[in-house]
Amino acid sequence: MWADTDTSVDYLNYSEVAELVAEMVGSERLLPLSLGVFGTWGTGKSSILNLVRANLAAGGDKYIFVEFDAWLYQDFDDARAALMAVIAKVLLDAAPDGFKEKAKSLYGRVNKLRLLGFAAEGGAALFGLPTFGLLRKGIDGVADYVAGDADDEDARAVKGAAGEVRDKAKGILGPKEKRSPPEEITAFRAEFKEVLSGLGKTLVVVIDNIDRCTPPNAIHTLEAIRLFLFLPQTAFIITADEDMVRHAVSTHFHNPSERLIQDYLDKLIQVPVRVPRLGVQEVRAYMLLLFAEAAGVEEGRLGALRSYLVDQLRQAWKPDARFGVDDALRVLQPPDPAALRVTLDLADRMAPLLAYSANVKGNPRIIKRMLNVVRMRASIARKRAMPLDEAVIAKLVLFERCTAAGAVDALHDAINASAGKPAFFVRLEKAGADAGDVEGACPEPMRPYLPFIRDWAVLEPPLAGIDLRPAVYLARETVPLRVVAASMSAAASKAVEVLSDLRTASSPAARAALAAVDPTEHVPIMDVLVRDMRRDTDWSRARRDFTGATVLADTSPEAAAVLMRFISSLGLPKRPAWMSSLLKDKPWSEA
Repeated sequence: MWADTDTSVDYLNYSEVAELVAEMVGSERLLPLSLGVFGTWGTGKSSILNLVRANLAAGGDKYIFVEFDAWLYQDFDDARAALMAVIAKVLLDAAPDGFKEKAKSLYGRVNKLRLLGFAAEGGAALFGLPTFGLLRKGIDGVADYVAGDADDEDARAVKGAAGEVRDKAKGILGPKEKRSPPEEITAFRAEFKEVLSGLGKTLVVVIDNIDRCTPPNAIHTLEAIRLFLFLPQTAFIITADEDMVRHAVSTHFHNPSERLIQDYLDKLIQVPVRVPRLGVQEVRAYMLLLFAEAAGVEEGRLGALRSYLVDQLRQAWKPDARFGVDDALRVLQPPDPAALRVTLDLADRMAPLLAYSANVKGNPRIIKRMLNVVRMRASIARKRAMPLDEAVIAKLVLFERCTAAGAVDALHDAINASAGKPAFFVRLEKAGADAGDVEGACPEPMRPYLPFIRDWAVLEPPLAGIDLRPAVYLARETVPLRVVAASMSAAASKAVEVLSDLRTASSPAARAALAAVDPTEHVPIMDVLVRDMRRDTDWSRARRDFTGATVLADTSPEAAAVLMRFISSLGLPKRPAWMSSLLKDKPWSEA
């Protein structure tokens, strides 16, 4: 399995984007700079940041890095004050002895700005600065005063909170200091500029996870950046899902026009860089590397494959810049090429579906999670000695990921209802690219996904003829296996299995299975058969489960009555010819 975290290793040719960002940050003529790395969840924004930092660090000790996780501070600290404090603390730690006092003064000024918000307590603090709970205990008392219900306890709460603020202030503000926030902000910027100039380095502030914050906290973090904008030797890199940030701006400012939202973002983020969506080649390269890594390929050979694939991706614009499994094996030189080829072939075949599927869209985090599900289920299958190949598991997991719950339910129901071998797989895999044949073979809930299913059905390995019930068992968090009544005997359970997949009504196996069953279990068996038949709504073709049900009905009048009620409930305008043929001359069908 693979760690579901960001990485500092380039699997996707993101080093090209990282180099572009690092080049802009490293250009003194572009500073000060605010730069946005935009992409949806899981596309690799944090990994790009890791590559940017490594790229800049390789240029020598010219940068001071500040990493600020906006989500981490949410609900624990004010986003603006927290960002200022983190930056000031990093500068204090980096300052040489000659600048320690100045850096300490800068750090202390953050506390002053926090405190200056206290005077406006009672609603929002002055300039939006928080009080961090110092007066929170007095708020309920103030509310009671306003409502006219105050008592001695409320008075003590308000006085106590006010006293606590006064005590805190003594350690921050001198008795004669003016408490002007604008003056403190101006002084903060001046000291910040002086300290950074003395250090002789560029400050690179990376702000991550802003799109995970609530709209107010996201806006507060963006607003905090304004304090540092246009100060020399500074670069801000903000990673976010652009749509989420737009939503935060829209919510905070009460649904302004799209133009105003764009203007607001343009003022704060000068250069937007968007994470490129992965195409088939990028997904193929990513999966080849993941599978090679999981196979335990020696690190040196894995690095060689990574370099080769990144180089090929950078030349993707050339018509001859192609690569495949043979190229990967040539670079890796594994001791057992045949064993590794099996998994690499699977990656190669799955790449187009993962790149184009609407539910995946080449998202590397989704791909990795999907492959982890495959590995987890394959591990369980091995431990329980299930006769199930990992490629089969992968194909079914791919179906789960690229369709919706209704389609997955229909597939699993069909597997459960046909002893693990749905007949429509034969039709699907023979249909190939014929859209009409594919549609005719699919149960109704699967039909909205015909373009995907057409490609998926011909993906190796074929599923027709394989008992897929173990695979449904492994996926039981999605759909449970069919369960018979707890009181049903083993013989009755066996009869259900035989009758659900009966080719002919004259089957000796069916007669033998029913002969072993107590007559009192005939109706429960029919109930299970009927329940399973309801899950497959395709009555245009002969059904093995229906054939089995008619054999049981021949044996038991009570079971026959259950089957007839089911047939009536179908509401078929006309019985299909195959059904009429089966029911012809059956006394119980005419009752």
